[in-house]
Amino acid sequence: MLNAEFLGNARRSHYCGDLRKENEGQTVTVCGWVQRQRDLGQLIFIDLRDRTGIVQLAFDDNTDREVFDKAFQARSEYVLAVTGVVRVRSAINKDIPTGEIEIAATDVKVLSISDTPPFEIVENSNVKEDLRLKYRYLDLRRPDLQNNLLMRHRITKITRDYFDENGFIEIETPMLIRSTPEGARDFLVPSRIHKGSFYALPQSPQLYKQLSMVAGFDRYMQLARCFRDEDLRADRQPEFTQIDLEMSFVDIEDILSMIEGFIARVFGEAINEKVTLPLPRLTYAEAMDKYGSDKPDTRFDMELFDLSDVVKDCGFSVFTSAIANGGTVRGFTAKNAVSVYTRKEIDRLTEKAKGIGAKGLAWIRMTDEGVASSFGKFLTEDEMNTILSKARAEKGDVVFIVADKTALTLSVLGSLRCQVAEKLDIIPKDKFNLLWITEFPFFDWDEEAGQFVAMHHPFTSPMDECIPYLETDKAKVRAKAYDLVLNGIELASGSIRITNPELQTKMFSLLGLSEEEAHEKFGFLTDAFKFGAPPHGGIGLGLDRLVMQMLKCSTLREVVAYPKVQNASELMTECPAKVDLDQLEVLGIGITAGEDNE
Repeated sequence: MLNAEFLGNARRSHYCGDLRKENEGQTVTVCGWVQRQRDLGQLIFIDLRDRTGIVQLAFDDNTDREVFDKAFQARSEYVLAVTGVVRVRSAINKDIPTGEIEIAATDVKVLSISDTPPFEIVENSNVKEDLRLKYRYLDLRRPDLQNNLLMRHRITKITRDYFDENGFIEIETPMLIRSTPEGARDFLVPSRIHKGSFYALPQSPQLYKQLSMVAGFDRYMQLARCFRDEDLRADRQPEFTQIDLEMSFVDIEDILSMIEGFIARVFGEAINEKVTLPLPRLTYAEAMDKYGSDKPDTRFDMELFDLSDVVKDCGFSVFTSAIANGGTVRGFTAKNAVSVYTRKEIDRLTEKAKGIGAKGLAWIRMTDEGVASSFGKFLTEDEMNTILSKARAEKGDVVFIVADKTALTLSVLGSLRCQVAEKLDIIPKDKFNLLWITEFPFFDWDEEAGQFVAMHHPFTSPMDECIPYLETDKAKVRAKAYDLVLNGIELASGSIRITNPELQTKMFSLLGLSEEEAHEKFGFLTDAFKFGAPPHGGIGLGLDRLVMQMLKCSTLREVVAYPKVQNASELMTECPAKVDLDQLEVLGIGITAGEDNE
């Protein structure tokens, strides 16, 4: 068994992946992990890996015997420091950048030995993800993951450079803050000194960045850590990093222009992708009407169409009753889909539609034999032809239709549109479609509560022309709010803030907060606004999501070093974990009995 040696004078002179033919004849020292060892008897090759790539080490008849023996005993993931002379390889490997050269080793130091790893350290590993996450420190040795994190580092540097050049000041805000309502559950931290009281981990630095505007730092930015206790999904982690901005003396156009400049810069410098400016825009109403989503994927067509006027007097009661009850009938056409969407596949899609709230899914298949439909027997030939004309349906197409309340219909069709496109494999993988969604509704109708509720945080400003409707017609009120969408994922969200104390008081009242409640929750901010608050607005852009999209990864776990899994646990350190009762006692906390507690 080899023993670990000290590095001594074997200081690294080059990274493994940086050596080229131009280095021929140089004596170099490289350090790294053994990717693999090939023993050919009197000839041994070792592929040595570091974060820059792989280089081949050669040991032959001319190698010192002690050095040769160390190479013979080296195994996968041993850590070596190797000194030798760069020479041209006899057999060139065109698959790697260092494939023209190798190092004829003259000295080897074994810096660390390794147990047999639980999986091979290779790119695009198909090993079960739970195992890779349990040994994340090994998983992170894989070149593809390392490249992702190196790109994240580069994007982070470009971000700081861009905003510094544009006059922004990076200000750190506290991690332990007061719990304030921001749309998701807080992670709470008990106070040892103030027993019975709790800090919250910030869902965003919203209030602090607004206070920074009052303090006179007219351009704030931060790569802010944010925490939200909500269910995980592919593009959501309980802790994430946000590129957070706030600007004073600006309007919406200033903020959107600043972000567009950043997007063009980061895409151009990081991945050599040209972004055409200005970015396209849709109002919230336009996005919902066209795509059934406020974060539409515009890489493919398949826009929604409205059949309400066409079918309001038809013989199909599902359509007519939806319209009579104030709803709508809408659909979309999947081009050349008839061979994929058989009756069996449509039944599967119908179950998915029901799973997200629809009562059913009407359809038309344009087959070689003619028109087949789930509701054709209730319509006249002219009525069906009118629908097909509106749907622009041709032979080979499939039309999907939903009838219900407008909001539900749009939401269901928006979801189905993406599912169908994915099934048909018509979503281009090499496109980056960015767009702004603007003029969001200020209020959202809550079906269960039977009332309007706030769609945004309570400091979002309504559009000036909508202020008269705040108390008379909430459905007409639009917000000075905006989202940046990339390929169907919300990348950034922001708004112009309220700084008028009277309007802010009115907003608290409309949101159901009494004067006392508002002061208890937000008094420190509203008090600050009494001392000369500049007009301001901002935006938060998800760094994790940005990197994920730019690298075309399928989940955030591919661009976050130490992610959580679906149940919000981290498999490597096995957190969350129970703590000693003594620690709880110091905090004045008791645990009630439950399934996981004895």
